[in-house]
Amino acid sequence: MTSRKRPASEEERELFEAALGDSLPLKSLPRRRSKHAARATSLQAPPPKVASPKKPPSRDGASGIDGRTADRLKRGLLEPQARLDLHGLDERSAHRALMTFLRSAKVRKIRLVLIVTGKGGGDARAPNDRPFELGLDKRVRGVLREMTPRWLREPGLVELIADTRTAHRRHGGEGALYVYLRKG
Repeated sequence: MTSRKRPASEEERELFEAALGDSLPLKSLPRRRSKHAARATSLQAPPPKVASPKKPPSRDGASGIDGRTADRLKRGLLEPQARLDLHGLDERSAHRALMTFLRSAKVRKIRLVLIVTGKGGGDARAPNDRPFELGLDKRVRGVLREMTPRWLREPGLVELIADTRTAHRRHGGEGALYVYLRKG
């Protein structure tokens, strides 16, 4: 179905010009160039590079620590200077405790902290022993273990952190995280 524009009436045109009479036209958009013109300009010198805005470091392999420190962390040879145990806290309290702890550690110029989340095993009873508890699924178990790395990537915390990684077995293994804070 094709629609046709109807011509504006004289009254509509006058109203339009009265409303927009003191406005200035925008700069015209660049015209599309033909393939030949585009090829000719590509042979010219490339435009100068503009510095891109600084992004926070990614946590996917690239870290803010040197190789020697990374190796010592991996082998469990560095002893954390402070420790936060999130066991027994609900999600909201754990998030608040983590934020406060890391900011405090930064102020105290601590570099390596250990965050204990637990492995999320829950208690020893089987789910069938709790017939009135609804919504028991894998998400309920290990919530802090799952959420803590997400919280560490939030604005306000990511700027403080040089690197995060799973702790060595002697410091809690998969139930704990090393958080290496930036200098300054």
